[in-house]
Amino acid sequence: MTAANGDRPLRADARRNRDLVLASAMRLLSDASGGSGGGGGSPTLDAIAKDAGVGIGTLYRHFPTREALVEAVYRNELTAVCDAAPALLDELAPVDAARAWMDRYIDFMIAKQGMADALRAVIASGGNPYAHSRDLLGSAIRLLLDAGAADGALREDVDADDVLISISGVALAAGEPSMREQAGRLLDLLLDGLRYKP
Repeated sequence: MTAANGDRPLRADARRNRDLVLASAMRLLSDASGGSGGGGGSPTLDAIAKDAGVGIGTLYRHFPTREALVEAVYRNELTAVCDAAPALLDELAPVDAARAWMDRYIDFMIAKQGMADALRAVIASGGNPYAHSRDLLGSAIRLLLDAGAADGALREDVDADDVLISISGVALAAGEPSMREQAGRLLDLLLDGLRYKP
């Protein structure tokens, strides 16, 4: 991991503080729509620093603006979701890895919905947190699909982008925490479609 300016790697303590800030910001920004962390409003940077157990100066050293923090949170979570694909394939059969990854992606989309106002502010300030999202997600899905096709469990003629749009549709239609069970059933149907051999 490099420093914000990219000049040199972060020391272990600085990296730990950065990770603490990102984790707290993710939790509080995702809860900002009314959960416990945000109290129904967008959390202040002071509240995020306090929740992370660091001083506000430490937060600003890593993230000079609120928009920089929000964009880093989004990108950090996106990277975690995409990095989960090869890790799941190391642990599970390809079909099970694909289904577990779909759950992680739904959770990511639900959290992103909680951050919607903060992400809109990043875009309004000229940032583009979504710049490489589709490519990264498509690569993760392609890895899962290729592994499933290689062992004969999944069909070979599926476009990764179609799967991404399908899972995103499930998140939009059944992305509320109270609808998580229905989202799971929809993902099961999608996986059945990926197994079907035309």
